[in-house]
Amino acid sequence: MTSNVTAILRAYKKGAFFANPCFIQIHPTCIPVHGTYQSKLTLMSESLRNDGRIWVPRNSVDTRSPHQIPGSDRDYFLENKYPAFGNLVPRDVASRNAKEQCDMGKGVGETGLAVYLDFEDAIKRDGKEEISKKYGNLFQMYEKITGDNPYEIPMRIYPAVHYTMGGLWVDYNLMTTVPGLFALGEANFSDHGANRLGASALMQGLADGYFIIPYTIGEYFAGTGLNKITDKHPAFRAAVQEVNSRTNKLLSIKGTRTVDDFHRELGSVLWEYCGMSRNENGLLKAQKLIQQLREEFWKNVIVPGSERDFNQSLEKAGRVADFLEFGDLMIVDALARKESCGCHFNEAYQTEENEAKRDDENFCHVAAWEYAGNGIKPLFHKEKLIFENVELTQRSYR
Repeated sequence: MTSNVTAILRAYKKGAFFANPCFIQIHPTCIPVHGTYQSKLTLMSESLRNDGRIWVPRNSVDTRSPHQIPGSDRDYFLENKYPAFGNLVPRDVASRNAKEQCDMGKGVGETGLAVYLDFEDAIKRDGKEEISKKYGNLFQMYEKITGDNPYEIPMRIYPAVHYTMGGLWVDYNLMTTVPGLFALGEANFSDHGANRLGASALMQGLADGYFIIPYTIGEYFAGTGLNKITDKHPAFRAAVQEVNSRTNKLLSIKGTRTVDDFHRELGSVLWEYCGMSRNENGLLKAQKLIQQLREEFWKNVIVPGSERDFNQSLEKAGRVADFLEFGDLMIVDALARKESCGCHFNEAYQTEENEAKRDDENFCHVAAWEYAGNGIKPLFHKEKLIFENVELTQRSYR
């Protein structure tokens, strides 16, 4: 909830273009959910894949504990499918294949939403002490959360959404399409996108904050006449009225579904239909589901408390209302990109080896969307990408 779309969505609705909203990043080694009501998955370092072997039972109805399943009954699916890279394939490939195994009914654990990450062979090869030097803190974290000792029992992992990569479009001065509105770090789409990854967010924040904005915003101030604005300005009064109206609306609905319930359903729809693997039918279904969910939200959500209190329920409701709008924009962007691009795998565009098939001739561009009004499809703008020192090639990890 604290890493949310609200600020940049407000800017988008005031005229700032939103770039690449359907681009997301997936993390393949997360601790799986333990039930329907768990909202987040704990990220485990991908370094674990250096020594851990990923597998599922060959037989989907095999309920034996992992140590009772012999090697002949195990499917080391990444090693079998990608012999050159094995368990070290890129995160989008590892994630998509893990989810595929679970969707086929071969997932492990109580929910069936997990695959094994097994260190048995590494411990036999290098010894427990050596493995502990490399991963001891991660093993300890895993055991604290799950109660299982990964030195003795294989870890269970599952992919999760890591961060959204889209954000406000900015030029090289970090200014959006709204004159005078600059967007730095996680808010823009430029270096890593509007990301939620600590190291990348730090890097982009430092680059934008130290090396770009002091010069570009200074130049803007020096060359622009700015009139004095007070809270008596009509735009200020309109904004206050809009916020009050929205607040009163949320508190007055008094429906039967909680904000968390809507949030959970929205997340499920986007994960299933606009996640690692997409197709047009699924995206169109998701679009309809999100529109229906949004309509129901404004008729049937329940928000306790009042506007005069420190009301976190009210804040959460506002966040989810924005997520519903952003979810719709994600689907619009995903439908427009008729190719497979990195972890954004469109099932209609794949190679003979079932890998992502790019279309650099038609889609080597940034998709920037302009708000056209509530319920109206946004306007599409294209910024062509030009690569001078890198040759664009089709990926293969066989």
